[in-house]
Amino acid sequence: MPDLQQQIVLVTGATSGIGQVTATELAKMGAHVVILARNADKAAATQREMKAAAGHQRVDVLLADLADFSQVRRAAAEFNARYPRLDVLVNNAGLIFGAQRQLSPDGHELGVATNHLGPFLLTALLFDKLRASPAARIVNLASEAYRVAKPNLADFQSERNYGAMRVYGNTKLYNILFTQELARRLRSHGIANVTTNAVHPGVVATSFGASAGGWLSKLTALARPFMISVEKGAETSIFLASAPEVASISGGFFAKKKAEAVKHPFNTPEHARQLWELSERLTGARFLD
Repeated sequence: MPDLQQQIVLVTGATSGIGQVTATELAKMGAHVVILARNADKAAATQREMKAAAGHQRVDVLLADLADFSQVRRAAAEFNARYPRLDVLVNNAGLIFGAQRQLSPDGHELGVATNHLGPFLLTALLFDKLRASPAARIVNLASEAYRVAKPNLADFQSERNYGAMRVYGNTKLYNILFTQELARRLRSHGIANVTTNAVHPGVVATSFGASAGGWLSKLTALARPFMISVEKGAETSIFLASAPEVASISGGFFAKKKAEAVKHPFNTPEHARQLWELSERLTGARFLD
């Protein structure tokens, strides 16, 4: 088990499922873990459980809904004021929404705001703290659901063609493209002390699909006995966040602790660049230009 005594780690979506297991295991390795969560009561309960499991008190809470850019900015400002650096950022939070298209407080389609734009903004706002680390890692939770993606950047907000699973698949592909483009930009700027990788956790038995309602939540419930545990699902995130053997790898997509090729026709450097520039415009955050 790696010794993370000197590490400051931020995990989003850490009050349940894979995020909670990831944050807890990193705390047990000695890391000072900051959990970013939407719900104050759930965050406080998770914080107590993590402190007991880790055997130390270095578990802090930041509150923000990633779909609300003002909350993301406030949480990032609070982190930047309180901590000298950030050694590991795990962009774990992600949701699938229901049959009806919904909007975020900033007017963006809720799935793309929560799963892609919010994490993009958070990473941009914390980037200086990542650069202050001697060896920082960014882990982005993606999914093999990218395979069902049918992205159209001209209809990025799904105004013309909305479907819950389609949006989810698109955003998971965006997570991968963001990771690849971020790795390219880090290299082009000669920044060797920050790496980034994306992860497919497996098909995990969590309450994840419940927020979608309707047929999708029923299908998820039926499939749950055939899914892997959250502990198993968190293994690759923990591996990418802590293992010495992947410290210098950047831009990869990992499943079961192994790098995999991303096979999708939209997965091109040009589309990754276009997505990055669109994300900058929509969030108002620019970095690594």
